[in-house]
Amino acid sequence: MSAKNVGGSNGKKPASAATNLIAGGAAGMMEALACHPLDTIKVRMQLSRRARAPGAKKRGFIKTGAEIVKKETPLALYKGLGAVVTGIVPKMAIRFTSFEAYKKMLANKETGEVSGQATFLAGLGAGVTEAVAVVTPMEVIKIRLQAQHHSMADPLDIPKYRNAAHALYTVLKEEGPGALYRGVSLTALRQGSNQAVNFTAYTEFKELLQKWQPQYADSPIPSYQTTLIGLVSGAMGPLSNAPIDTIKTRLQKQPAQYGETALSRITAIARDMFRQEGFHAFYKGITPRIMRVAPGQAVTFTVYEFLKEKLENSTMPIVGGKYEE
Repeated sequence: MSAKNVGGSNGKKPASAATNLIAGGAAGMMEALACHPLDTIKVRMQLSRRARAPGAKKRGFIKTGAEIVKKETPLALYKGLGAVVTGIVPKMAIRFTSFEAYKKMLANKETGEVSGQATFLAGLGAGVTEAVAVVTPMEVIKIRLQAQHHSMADPLDIPKYRNAAHALYTVLKEEGPGALYRGVSLTALRQGSNQAVNFTAYTEFKELLQKWQPQYADSPIPSYQTTLIGLVSGAMGPLSNAPIDTIKTRLQKQPAQYGETALSRITAIARDMFRQEGFHAFYKGITPRIMRVAPGQAVTFTVYEFLKEKLENSTMPIVGGKYEE
């Protein structure tokens, strides 16, 4: 893999924390609004415990989505969106800011160059950081809301969790603060591997395109190219960690049992899935997950790069001066 300067391939300083907050937050919001229905379908597929009978047709993501719309109205596809929207701005700000910070820490002290291995480790660190700081509590609340099979049109069909705030209050009241970090190890593993693969692939693809197109050596590549490489890099993570995500979803749906360790529960879930549903159960929801994550990363990188460039070239003052280290 190639090496690059800590500030990027063109030697610019890393984006400030304020820029990451605005650009990353806006990018994440766009991703959430565009892709959340696919996430709801993915969660429902992962939580489905039905083993396919011999000769029975496979229930794919289209049928799963159609059943949700038919029984619970189209709004049901946006269950859990409140939890996502609440956490998306700090999540994206933490992701991009910590990635730049880890990249700087791992850069060659003499030349300032960042190797491909350092980029991978910086992505891994960024994923774990966002998982611990924001993603795990957000996912627990989101999954509890998405798992509820109630009609959004029937006022008499009252679910246990009415919205994200009520779900948070109920979980804290009934299960305690520790419940919000149920599955944190699997979430950190998923987010870490996702961002390690994602940032490494995106960085390498971007450098390759800049090498092939010398006119963009010191300027951003066109938005359509950013979208394309974001799409491809975004698809790589889900393919590498699908079983982790499925086990994590099932773990976070249920309250913890007294005297049960996280490792014993994870082992029990994996064992039961394999025995009762077969190996394919670990890849339930992989299609909608790729369809959500890949375009989501394409949107995220495109909006982030666009807004970052606009903010850095604007006359609007950024907190801490031109750039914040």
